[in-house]
Order: sequence, then structure tokens, then C-alpha cells
Amino acid sequence: MPQETMLPSASPVRFVAEDGTRADRHGAYAEPASDRLREAYRLMVLGRRFDVQATALTKQGRLAVYPSSAGQEACQVAAALVLEDRDWLFPTYRDSVALVARGLKPGEVLTLLRGDAHCGYNPVETSVAPQCTPLATQTLHAAGLAHAMQRRGEDAVALALIGDGATSEGDFHEALNFAAVFKAPAVFFVQNNRYAISVPFEKQSAAAALAYKGIGYGMRSEQVDGNDAVAVLAVLGDAVQHARAGRGPVLVEAHTYRIDAHTNADDATRYRDASEVAKWREADPLKRLETYLKSRDLLQEQEIEQFKADAETFAQTVRDTLNAEPELDPLSLFDHVYAEPTRHLEAQRAALRAELEA
Repeated sequence: MPQETMLPSASPVRFVAEDGTRADRHGAYAEPASDRLREAYRLMVLGRRFDVQATALTKQGRLAVYPSSAGQEACQVAAALVLEDRDWLFPTYRDSVALVARGLKPGEVLTLLRGDAHCGYNPVETSVAPQCTPLATQTLHAAGLAHAMQRRGEDAVALALIGDGATSEGDFHEALNFAAVFKAPAVFFVQNNRYAISVPFEKQSAAAALAYKGIGYGMRSEQVDGNDAVAVLAVLGDAVQHARAGRGPVLVEAHTYRIDAHTNADDATRYRDASEVAKWREADPLKRLETYLKSRDLLQEQEIEQFKADAETFAQTVRDTLNAEPELDPLSLFDHVYAEPTRHLEAQRAALRAELEA
């Protein structure tokens, strides 16, 4: 692939400015259809309410931990919307809103963060890999599965969600190299929210943008305004089409911001100023999309109120689900370790069963 076709845009792709007015920094990218934008708005309203509710549940002891994605809803929802049912999503621990947008139930999404099990849903049935806590390991899984689907002749793409901190891990670079060499149908989507826990971006990388890291592996790369839902949908959608057409993987970097702390256990005031957070609140992706859609008569006030009401109903479902005590089977610890349990594993299961029955 010629180097000029791999280079990302000189500045992040943008369709909509912070104030909701039209911006002209989108090059040859086409604006997504109106119904797709309305659906993105609906899911962003739902996702934000889910995020607020999940954060509140940590304070009530119903969740062990919750990494908020407030401010990153455009990225989260777009990642779910650009995929077909047959495509695979590889999320991290911060991507619960993407799973909700994908259609998973709140109890399934929050099982990991509640501490009940490593995964609360069937990855094969949902085409969603377990939420990944170790940084960047999901990128290897995505590259491997994408290559496997390619070898089987399947018309499917794997999309891996990544934080900026994960790009400093060796697994990330191994995954990009493997995917590029084999032209695997994979999209690596970096949500650069400016902090890897407490480490600011400028102390992680000297690159002008993380999007440039794909060039060294011979991979098409792009950068996008991650708080502009229109732009993220356009760029990610194009990347998925590129990968699906057999033209190789794509690296996309979204410039966004984590409004809340790393998790509910983190004190973000120790490493960033309130003025910085306030500045990014002005770039709110939800408000930006709402203003843009209203200016084009694609969204009415009564629809906004209905979406908010639906989100409140959904939040009640989240509360009811998490307020119910889980029924856990200790013997399930041995499920899904191997496709065929080993002799030693069966012996351990039997020993635990005997201890529980004693």
C-alpha cells in the first residue's frame, strides 16, 4: 500500500464543531444517513443514563468497580453501530456502553464488574468477546480471530476497542504487525482519552498522534474527533468496509476525553485540573449531536423527551437487576476452562463438591 494512502488526516476528521454547527474537516468521508445519526443519539442518551446508574451502584455496594465512559459515548455507540451481527467486538473494561449499544442486557454486561464471573454473556452467541482487563491482550485475540475468519472465508470483521495506555503495551504492536502482514479483516479503534489512569498522553508517546503508529506496520491509519458522533460513525464505518473488502486492517484514533475518574476508586483531582475537565465538558458529544440534529430538523423535542424517558426505564431495569442477589454456583469455576475438562480439573471439581457437601 503506498505510504500516502496509509497516512491519517493532518488533523482529526470532523463534521460537527463543539457548538453543534457544521464543520468542514471531513475530506472524502460521507456523512452517515439521518436514521443512523438518530439511532446513535438515542443510544448515546441510553448509554449515558446507564453509565450514571452504574456509577451510582458502586456507591451502594452493588458493583465492585465501574470504569465510567462519560464523555466517550460517541466512540462507544459508533463502535457498536458500524458492525453487523456477524462481526466481532473486542471490548475493554471501560466499554460497557458499547456492549449496551450492541444489545446486551445490563446484567450480562455488569457481571464482570460486579465480581460474579469473568463474563456474563455467551461470546459465541453475541459475537462479543469478554471484556478485557489486562491492557492490549484483546488486540491479539481480535487479530487472531480476524485471520481465522478470513481463512474460513467468512464475511466478517473484528473490531478491537483500545485505550491510549494500551498502545504502550507490546501486545498492541504484535497485533498490528500480525494483522497487517496477513491482511486480517480487523479494525483497531483507539479511544485516546488523554490519560492512562494518571499518566497524561504526552508522557506515554512522543508521536504527533497515535494514528501514526499504524504506518510502521504498513497499515492504513486515521484520526477522528472522538466527540463528534457524525465523524466517528463515518470514519469507523469506512474502516470496517475497508477491512471487510479484504484490503487489510485499519488503525483509527479517536481524540476524546474521560470526564470522570479512571474508576470509582480513583481520585482524578490528584493529576488533572478542574479547568481542564470543564473545557472538555463543553465538547460534550451528546449535546453536540443533539444540537446538530435539531438544527437540521432531524430531531424534535418530544422525541428527546421520549428517549430520556426510555433511558429512565432502562435505568430502573439496571437497578432491579443489580439489586437482586445473584445465584452463584461455586462449581461453575471449572466451566469453560477447557473445551474438554482434563483429568486434574475433574479431580479438583470433585474435591470442591465434596467440601461443599460436607
